[in-house]
Amino acid sequence: MAKIAKFAPKRRAAKGCPICGKPSAAAYRPFCSKRCADIDLHRWLGGVYRVETDETPEEAGLEGGKAKAESEEDQ
Repeated sequence: MAKIAKFAPKRRAAKGCPICGKPSAAAYRPFCSKRCADIDLHRWLGGVYRVETDETPEEAGLEGGKAKAESEEDQ
C-alpha cells in the first residue's frame, strides 16, 4: 500500500505593520496599533490609494457624472 503524506498548511510569514514596520498586534491586524490603522483609513478616504485610469466620471458610471448629465438634459 502507498503511504499518504500529510502536509501542514502553509503559514503566512509574519510581516510587520504596513505603516511603520513594527510587529502587528492581533487586535489591529495587520497593523500594530489603532494609530496606524487610523492613518491607513485616512489614506483610503483621502484618495491616496487609487488606481489611475483614463475614464471620465461619466464613463465610469459615478453618481457625480450621472447628476451632471441629468441636469444638462433638463436645460
